[in-house]
Amino acid sequence: MGTQLIEYTYSGDERPWREAIETFLGHIRADPDLAAGISYAVFVREDGKSRLHVPVWRNQATLERLQAEPFFKTFSASVKSFAAGTLKTTKPVLAS
Repeated sequence: MGTQLIEYTYSGDERPWREAIETFLGHIRADPDLAAGISYAVFVREDGKSRLHVPVWRNQATLERLQAEPFFKTFSASVKSFAAGTLKTTKPVLAS
């Protein structure tokens, strides 16, 4: 199992941001294998600008399959555009 934290700020029009998120999640839900192997949560912090994405994937093969999809490439480019240079990704480690 793997996860990543994706953080950035965005203060533009909410409509295209929400549409990009919903389109991406819709593609995952429409594919039974991806839907069974990927969990993807998106949060907006109280300031209304800070965004946080938390994907969790079952295994490396599932992640690689997702990343090979054209819709993933489109979504990734959209997030980079929304972030406008503020994108930060970290790989958290589970504390035991």
